[in-house]
Amino acid sequence: MKVYQLLAFLLVFSACSSSPRNSGEINDMRRRAETQLDQGNRQADRGSLDFALHLLDEAFRLSVVTDDPGLLVRTGLSRSNVLFSLGRSDEALAGWNGALAEAARTGNRELEAVCRIHLSRGRLLVSGSAVAQTVRDEVSRDLPLISDRQYSAFAWTVIALAERELGRYTEAEAAINRSLEVHMRDRNLELAAFNWFMIASFRSLSGNFSGARGALETAINYDRRVENSWGLANNWRALGDVEKRAGNREASRDAYLRAAAIFQAMDLEDIAEETLARISD
Repeated sequence: MKVYQLLAFLLVFSACSSSPRNSGEINDMRRRAETQLDQGNRQADRGSLDFALHLLDEAFRLSVVTDDPGLLVRTGLSRSNVLFSLGRSDEALAGWNGALAEAARTGNRELEAVCRIHLSRGRLLVSGSAVAQTVRDEVSRDLPLISDRQYSAFAWTVIALAERELGRYTEAEAAINRSLEVHMRDRNLELAAFNWFMIASFRSLSGNFSGARGALETAINYDRRVENSWGLANNWRALGDVEKRAGNREASRDAYLRAAAIFQAMDLEDIAEETLARISD
């Protein structure tokens, strides 16, 4: 027997003889699906939608081949979110409904509630104020069914969006602060930065430009700490919008230039050009 063959045999034997009792379960593909799902969600948060969809397609495929109901629901929801962001709303709607049907089959009331909230958010983003009160009521009814902190944070975010559509900016900020509490407790600075971005939007819409500026400065600080270039560029562009509304043309121009420079460094020339065009609008 060759040396490397003997070594391989001994390693296998040693592993078999010294390892704990075999549980009989194999989780290799499910672990890979979880990794793909986490990475896909992270890329989506950073604006890399095409890459995110590639990762989530694979996560969903692995969920199908392992026939894991929980994974099917979670990967289906994330994949549909990205499809919606890419403008493929019909595919997104089918995916959300498929996830809801799978959750219903499992009898998991929390997952069903989360799926309904995703569907409600989709309707809100399409129809705006026409469905905002209905969406707010629906999500509020489902919220008590949710125990997972991240799902709860998502629900509060949808409520905040509905409140914004209804013109209730104080209530919108109160709702998004519930989401922010979760993200700060879990040290998820990317999502905390996005919460502050939303707070800036609510404050700007209510005419509180100083408060909006402060919120965006906090968002920029958090996104810098996690090197989230997509978030940074969007924060600077939003700051340009705020300064323009406040009548601070020079500050607005500086913010737009900084945002455009980041977009250009990310090879997002179209978005950079659109940002620069705001200077003269």
